[in-house]
This record gives sequence, C-alpha cells and structure tokens, in this order.
Amino acid sequence: MNILVFDIGGTKMRIACSGDGTSLSEVMTFATPRTLEAGVNHIKTAAAKLGIDTPTIVVGGIRGLLSEDKSGIQNDGVLIKWIGKSLVAALQNEFKAPIYLENDTALAGLGEAVFGAGRGLDIVAYHTVSTGVGGVKVEEGKIDEASMGFEPGHQILDIDRTILGDDITPTLENLVSGTALESRYGMKAYDIPQTDVVWDELAEYLGQGLRNTILYWSPDAVVLGGAMIVGDPAISVDAIRKYTVASLDQFVPCPLITKATLGDSSGLYGALAYASQHLVKQ
Repeated sequence: MNILVFDIGGTKMRIACSGDGTSLSEVMTFATPRTLEAGVNHIKTAAAKLGIDTPTIVVGGIRGLLSEDKSGIQNDGVLIKWIGKSLVAALQNEFKAPIYLENDTALAGLGEAVFGAGRGLDIVAYHTVSTGVGGVKVEEGKIDEASMGFEPGHQILDIDRTILGDDITPTLENLVSGTALESRYGMKAYDIPQTDVVWDELAEYLGQGLRNTILYWSPDAVVLGGAMIVGDPAISVDAIRKYTVASLDQFVPCPLITKATLGDSSGLYGALAYASQHLVKQ
C-alpha cells in the first residue's frame, strides 16, 4: 500500500506518503506555484523522491471553494490560475490511480479529529483562525455531510455594527482573523505584544462565535488551529474557554475547547485518514 497525500495552501504546498495508513514519511515542502501545471509537477517530483512510482491512492486538500464535483477549485483569491481546471484529471493522468480532493480546512479538521487533539471523540468541531476563519464538523472520524461546505467564519456577530462600523460585513472572520486585525490596527498580528488588551478582546469575540458552533453542532470538543491560535503571540485558549462558558450562560455545558496538536501536518494527516476510509470501501 502506497498512499500519497498533499496539502496545497496559498503560500506552501506539502507532500508526503504512507505505507501503513497511520504514519507519514518525510514531508516535502514547496512554495505553491501560480499555475496548476507547476503544482502537479511538484507533486510528481515529490512522489519520485519519496519512492512512490505507482501510488495506491492519492488524496489531498486545497484552499478555496471546490467545484461541485470536487475536481478542482471554483473560486479563490490567491490560486487564481488554478480556477476552473481539473486537478483530479491532471493527477490521474500522471499516476493512473484513484484521486480524491477536499477542502484543506476540512482535511485539517479531520486530521485533528482522527490523529490529533480530538482523537477518540465522536463529534469534533474544528476551527482554524489565521488570515481567515474556517471550520468543519467531523463525526465518528468522517467529515460530516454538507451541501455547500462549512463557513463558520462568515456568521454574523456584530449585529449592531458597534465594532466594525457600517462599511465592513460584521462576521466572525472580520472580527478575529489576522487580516482583520491588521486592517483595524495597521499592524501584523505577530507585531502586537501578547500583553496588549486586543488579544483578550479577540478571545471574547471568538467565544461568542464558538457559542454558535456549540449550539448548532453539539460537539464533544472544539479544536482550534491556525496561526492566531498556535502562533506567538496568540489568542489564549484559556481566555476563549472563559468567554465561551460565559456566553453559554449554563444553557448547555461547555465541551472541551483545546488547541490543535498536529501543526502544519494536520491537513496531511486528514488526507491520510480520508484515504484509509476510501481504501476500506474498495
């Protein structure tokens, strides 16, 4: 069994393989190229260096909105020249193997649920807070069904617009993401000292968002990843937990809220879990 997995982000793409379905080889990292064709070449080159000539299955995650048939991306603000092209077809042409493509955040959440911070739990909600805010619900080790994907970052929070004003859509993403923070304060998140009160404010905003997640998805745990959570400085998970408990106001118990543990490899581990599920079906 040779499982080839990849994770394509806006700045970096990572490729690895697995022979046992539970552990990863050395992870090879490349700068994400502007074109799909160059990206496929990177995956092909990495596979050769990893000793994978004929993979049993290839699974990967990619940023952006996937097309309905999950063959490529339909829309994205960064990988513009990848839009409308079939990454699945291009990889099938190279490897002559089953190819599966998923949203990168969904696979990162799956990785954390199966191999990381949510391991052993039935229902895991995963949120990533970095340049944007994304998320996924994982149930019994599988990405939950959804007709249009999951977009928790686009929930409306600042209803009366007292924080963001009239010109910015009052979403969770526009309140707590690194991009939003830079827009409001004119500084990169990593340049703002951990002692600044803004980090506590972000924890309160995120706690309000997690209240909705908990009430809608009823998870056993909420796992938080992304640079705004696992970076330095970062939004304190203890503070997030405090504000989430307060916002729930004893209406329902607050589940475990914890930090992601797999780092940059979460998406690769999610791809590995996804591959294993499909191999069982074959």
